[in-house]
Amino acid sequence: MSEAAERADRKPHSPWLVLSVLCLGFFMILLDTTIVNIAIPDMSTSLSASLDQILWVLNSYVLVYAVLLITAGRLGDLYGPKRLFILGLIVFTVASAVCGFARNPEQLIIARVVQGVGGALLTPQTLSVITMIFPAEKRGAAFGLWGAVAGVATVAGPTLGGYLVTDWGWEYIFFVNLPIGIIAVVLAAIVMPDIKLNRRHRLDWTGTALATVGLFLVTYGLIEGEPHDWGRVWGPVTIFEVIAAGVVVLAVFMFQQYAGRDREPLVPFAIFADRNYSLMNVVSAAIAFGMLGLFLPLVIYLQSVLGLTALQAGLTTAPMSLISMCVAPLAGRLADRTGGKWVLFLGLSLWSVGMGLVVWLAHADSGRWHVLPGIIVAGFGLGLTFAPLQTIAMRNVAPQMAGAASGFINTARQLGAVIGSAAVGALLQVQLADQLRSTARANAGALPPQFRDQFVDGFSNASGGNLEIGAGQSGVELPPDLPEQARQVIGEVAAHTFRQAFTTAMRHSLVLPLAVLALAALCCVFVARRSTGATESAPPTPEPVDAHV
Repeated sequence: MSEAAERADRKPHSPWLVLSVLCLGFFMILLDTTIVNIAIPDMSTSLSASLDQILWVLNSYVLVYAVLLITAGRLGDLYGPKRLFILGLIVFTVASAVCGFARNPEQLIIARVVQGVGGALLTPQTLSVITMIFPAEKRGAAFGLWGAVAGVATVAGPTLGGYLVTDWGWEYIFFVNLPIGIIAVVLAAIVMPDIKLNRRHRLDWTGTALATVGLFLVTYGLIEGEPHDWGRVWGPVTIFEVIAAGVVVLAVFMFQQYAGRDREPLVPFAIFADRNYSLMNVVSAAIAFGMLGLFLPLVIYLQSVLGLTALQAGLTTAPMSLISMCVAPLAGRLADRTGGKWVLFLGLSLWSVGMGLVVWLAHADSGRWHVLPGIIVAGFGLGLTFAPLQTIAMRNVAPQMAGAASGFINTARQLGAVIGSAAVGALLQVQLADQLRSTARANAGALPPQFRDQFVDGFSNASGGNLEIGAGQSGVELPPDLPEQARQVIGEVAAHTFRQAFTTAMRHSLVLPLAVLALAALCCVFVARRSTGATESAPPTPEPVDAHV
C-alpha cells in the first residue's frame, strides 16, 4: 500500500512542460548543426583544413549519429528514455567543450565523433516520449511545436553563429552548447517522467557492426574519391572497390536483419506494414539529403564567393528560418485536421521551388539580396514540412514500438544527411576540379606569359584535395617567392577564377539535391489518407519506473 500511495502522490508533469524540455535538447542538437555549417569557411582558414577535411568534420558527426540512432532507441526502450536523454545531453555537452579546444582538423573530427554519440543517445527519445505522452489527436500540435523549435534553431544557428564567429572566433560555436546543455540536464532530471512499457528488449550488436562498417565504407569512398583521383586509396584497393564493399556489407546487413526479424532486429520490419510510415522514412531521408546537400555549398558561396562575413551570411539565410518557425505550428494544427498529406506535398514543392530559385539567381557577381526571393519561398515550404511528416509517420505506430519507430525514422533522416553531404560534396569536388582547370586556362591570358603555366598548374593541383575554401581565399596558396607586383596581379586573377569556378560548380552540383527533394514531393502522392470519421485512441499510460531499479 505504501508503494502504491507513493506512486499516486507522484503526479506527472504536464505533457507540454515535458515537451518543452525535450525541445530544448533537440534545439541544442539542431543549433550545433546549423552553427557548424555557418563556421565552415572560418574553421577551414583557422585550422588550415582542406575541403575534404571539412567534409569529414561534418560527416564524422552525422555518420556516427546515424548509425547509433536505432540502437539508442532500443536502449531507451530497455533502460527508459529519461536516462538515455540525460546521458546523451551530458556526452554531447562535454564533447562540445572538447571541440572548442581542438587545434587541428584531426582533433576536431575525433571530438565530433563523440558529439555524434551524444546526439544519437538523445534524439530518438524525443519522438518516442512525445508519442507516449500525447494522445494521437494532439500529436500534430505537439509535432508542430517541435517543428517550430527546428525553425528557431535554424534561425539562431546562422545568426548567433555568425556573430560568434565574426566577433569571438569559431571555437565559441561549440562553447555556446555548454550553458544550454547544463540547463537541459537539470530540467530533464526534474520534469521528465520515468516510463517503460513492460517489455524487455535485446540489442543486435551484429547488425550494429554491419551497418557501421557498411556506412563508413560508402561515406569514406564518396568523400575521399576526388582527393585520390578516384583511384587507389589503400595499397591496391581503389575508391570504387571501397564503395562497392560498403554496398555489399549493407546488403548483408539487410539480409541479416530480415533473417532475424522474429528476434527484434535493428530494422523493425513489422512497422513497415504501415505504408505511410514506410513512405515517410523515404521522405525524411530525402529531406535531409536535400537540406545538407544544399546548405554546405551555399554557405561557402555566401562567404568565399560573395565575401560576406559569417554574421552577414547568417542574416542572409535567416528569413527562411524565421518564416519556417512561424508556419510550423499552423502546419501541425492543419495536419491534425486534414491528415497532413497535401500539406506535406505543398511544403516540399515550395521548398524545392524556393531553393531552385536560389540556385538560379546565384552568380559570381550577385549581391546578397539576389537570393532573397528563393529564401522566402523555401521558408514557407520548410515550415509546412516537419510537423505533417511526423504526424503521418507516427499516427498508426503502437506505443510499444515507439522507440524503434522513432529511432528508425531518425536514422533514415541521418542516413539521408550523411549520403547527401558526401554525395554532393563529392560531386562538388569533381565539378570544382573541372571548372578550376578550364576557368584557369581561360583567365591565364590576363597574366604575364612567364606566370601562365604556373597559374594553371596551381589550380589543377589544388583541385586534388588541398583546395582552400576559407573566407577570403583565392582557392590556392601563392608561392612565397613571388614579387609583390606579380603577387597582386596573380592574386586578383586567382580570386576571380575561384569565384567563377566555384559558382558554376555549385550550380551544377545542386541539381542533385533538388532532384531528390522533387522525388520526396512525389512520394507524398502515395500517402494513404486518413479515413473520414476514424478515431484514434490515446496510447496507454506507461508504467512508471522505480528510480532504484
